[in-house]
Amino acid sequence: MGRIRGIGRVLRSVPTIEGAGVRLNRAFGYRHVPALDPFLLLDDFTSGNPVDYLKGFPWHPHRGIETITYVLHGKVAHGDSMGNAGVIGEGDIQWMTAGSGIIHQEMPGGDTSGRLQGFQLWANLPASRKMMDPRYRGIGAADIPVLDLEGGAQVRVIAGAVEGTAGPVREIVTGPTYLDVTLPGRGVFSRAEAEGRTVFAYVISGTGFFDERRDPYSFPVEGGPYFDLGG
Repeated sequence: MGRIRGIGRVLRSVPTIEGAGVRLNRAFGYRHVPALDPFLLLDDFTSGNPVDYLKGFPWHPHRGIETITYVLHGKVAHGDSMGNAGVIGEGDIQWMTAGSGIIHQEMPGGDTSGRLQGFQLWANLPASRKMMDPRYRGIGAADIPVLDLEGGAQVRVIAGAVEGTAGPVREIVTGPTYLDVTLPGRGVFSRAEAEGRTVFAYVISGTGFFDERRDPYSFPVEGGPYFDLGG
């Protein structure tokens, strides 16, 4: 058995306004990049008030990165300069590789109660692939396998593999593992990762421990305990 990674740092998401006036929470970005390479940014656009998100993200460019959008409640309509268009609904994901450059827009909408919950992760492309042709994968919720594991964990496998079950997002340049893990009270989930791979967990709701000592004061905290980095 390999070593158990300790927590490198705990970050609290910071309220931010992006696009045409969307209020969201930024879990990390920019100054955190050296510690999280190849990941550049993680935004949480969760709100029960349509005023916070309906202005959306009108046409804007991306280049040299991958953007990964995951929706839990509500929807996001999208279009791009390649002629692609569609709607990401509840449980769906879009994995876009901007490569040499693409212009797109993302316009959020709430569910029947006006609630929107989703996340966007940015991953950097290596220098050798930054000018590759743009592409994207749209994955429906029904195509994402769900595993019920010993210890009580329920895991949606979006990219990578868990116990031999691979997620539907494959042939991605950065080669990540992307999991949505739900745990009951006192539930446990563990996973082995190779040395040198960046590991982080974003707590969507509830509380949990990522350290054997269960001591929230034993590692650096930046703003509060919403975001945990594997060290």
